[in-house]
Amino acid sequence: MGIWAIVILVVLILVVVGGIASYNRFVAQRNLIKDAWANIDTELRRRYDLIPNLVSTVQGYAAHEKQVFEDVTKARAMATAATGSPAAQAAAEGPFVAALRQLLAVAENYPQLKANENFLALQAELSNTEDRLQTARRFYNGNVRDYNRRVQSFPSMIVARFGSFQPEEFFEVDESLRGDAGVPRVDFSTMAQPAGAQAPTAEPAAPAVPTEPPAPPAAGGGGGGSAPPAPPG
Repeated sequence: MGIWAIVILVVLILVVVGGIASYNRFVAQRNLIKDAWANIDTELRRRYDLIPNLVSTVQGYAAHEKQVFEDVTKARAMATAATGSPAAQAAAEGPFVAALRQLLAVAENYPQLKANENFLALQAELSNTEDRLQTARRFYNGNVRDYNRRVQSFPSMIVARFGSFQPEEFFEVDESLRGDAGVPRVDFSTMAQPAGAQAPTAEPAAPAVPTEPPAPPAAGGGGGGSAPPAPPG
């Protein structure tokens, strides 16, 4: 066997080993994405389960807000039924989060509701669920980003094509609905300052007392002063 044949054989072995390793990495990444999505789905279901009790509690204080309750209930049903792709789930999350924000905004008008222990417990659990959901979302999207980059990069794209590895979808919710932290929470710990209230201003400083000019020295007086010179004779 000539030297060139040996070189070609070694190259082929390296290509095969590299292809197998790349294929196995694709499989591992795809399974990791599935597990990450399962975590998102768990947090979404936990949040959906909190909504009926939350609506029932708010209804006890704001029964006339029927349209708000209907919107939340309808949006929750649509989001719960959206069991398709991450993009379809994200599309259903938009109206649901908007309706949930509207429900929490209604609670701001009822001080007794904001002091209700059951409502505060539900609101705290909802906020914790949102925090976990956003953590799971970032983890999922990070794995999707790494996986898609390999699917679209050379030479791993060759293995992806032969292994039928397709790009995965991100799970993105409209930032205008999620807010900065992604949590539809209402802060009940502080109250807004009444309209028209002004901050106290500092008192004006007292005007300075003018000082009197010094009195002229008395004639012939002491104090170390010298007498005026006598007129010439």
